[in-house]
Amino acid sequence: MQGVVFTGDRELELMTFPDPTPGSGEVVLEMKASGMCGSDLHQYRRPRNQDRQGTGLPFNPNPTIAGHEPCGVVVAIGPDVLPAQARIGARVMVHHYTGCTQCGHCRSGWQQLCQEVPVKVYGNNAHGGHARYMKVPADTLVPLPDELTFEAGAAIACGSGTAYGALRRMNINGRDTIAIFGQGPVGLAATQFAKAMGARVIALDISPQRLKRAKEFGADEVVDPGSNDPVAAIKDLTHGRYADLSLDTSSNAEARANAIKSTKVWGTMCFVGEGGHVDIDVSPMLLRRQMTLVASWTFSNIIQAECATFCVERKVDVDALFTHRWKLDQADTAYKLFDKQADGKGVFLI
Repeated sequence: MQGVVFTGDRELELMTFPDPTPGSGEVVLEMKASGMCGSDLHQYRRPRNQDRQGTGLPFNPNPTIAGHEPCGVVVAIGPDVLPAQARIGARVMVHHYTGCTQCGHCRSGWQQLCQEVPVKVYGNNAHGGHARYMKVPADTLVPLPDELTFEAGAAIACGSGTAYGALRRMNINGRDTIAIFGQGPVGLAATQFAKAMGARVIALDISPQRLKRAKEFGADEVVDPGSNDPVAAIKDLTHGRYADLSLDTSSNAEARANAIKSTKVWGTMCFVGEGGHVDIDVSPMLLRRQMTLVASWTFSNIIQAECATFCVERKVDVDALFTHRWKLDQADTAYKLFDKQADGKGVFLI
């Protein structure tokens, strides 16, 4: 089979790999959809033959298939897989991490937080979904409801699931006004979910095209920080109270600081964007406003399944996130476009 490999310096290759065979406790999926995620760009852009700076993962000198938003069908099952874990033909997403499997974090569904062994991140330091087949431990599988497409499952497997997990961390409800900084794929998913949860949404981005999409996805108000003072705009839109909640998906230092400043006294601000930094003047920005600052890194396999159920029950049109659908042999074109971060979300249909 062929798989997409990031070779560094904004280059990739479609390399040939042997079709995988499942070992003990493992299954093989025939991929149906594999999403493109903003965190892919850290690997895509990294200097050739250098460590994955900022990821916390060791450099892997072996070619590794990219793609950490996998969704497909079980086509082979190895020894010691329980019938409750997998069956041939099952439609599944992948929770794209594997830790020791036995510690408290792993057993509660948070294998990415394992402190006992180096964590495998599929599509990063272990083979991912940008290929025809993918081999994973059976305990990484998350059922995909029949009502959802494979594309929707791919989005929930990282980008959309990350947005959902962050909103859950903040305990959002229908009385809240939330300011969402950045309307890329994760921010747009957050706008979509926050509206489905009943909140009032203020969407912020410097791209007119992304703000237009945010409106289509239910944003009550949109703000362009490039032409407005976002903190003043949010203050005005909330009659001087500021937002109950704010969420930064941009990783931009100025946006992160403005998200904190835009949050009300006793409010909650959440970071989900990977990498970057922010300078915080602790007393005026946090202490003297009794602020709660939250960091949310993806989600557990339980929350991933819950997100899928939420999409079915609330009729969330996850497929609307995708602006581009590609084949694997179009990967070079797909990532060159995605690298500009001016458009929407892409997915490989395999």
